[in-house]
Amino acid sequence: MKRDQFDSVWDAIEDTPAEAENMKLRSSLMIAIKVHLERNEVTQAEAAKLLGVTQPRVSDLMRGKINLFSLDALVNMATAAGMHVEIKVLEAA
Repeated sequence: MKRDQFDSVWDAIEDTPAEAENMKLRSSLMIAIKVHLERNEVTQAEAAKLLGVTQPRVSDLMRGKINLFSLDALVNMATAAGMHVEIKVLEAA
């Protein structure tokens, strides 16, 4: 049996490299937003107001329901939280 090795779980489970890159960016943003909210001890109700979303939406974010969030929505939420988002583009290895 041949065992494949991947740089990321997203490389292993997504159908295309483009989908894997999108998921990597989305997961990084979700983690960053979650850590930011936790570090600042923001309640879900406060976070909902800050981010301009509903409390159940914040709950989905905090629980890591990545399939419910687009990259665009996460960038908007990070910005609303007072974070700065940068994208770094590198040549493929």
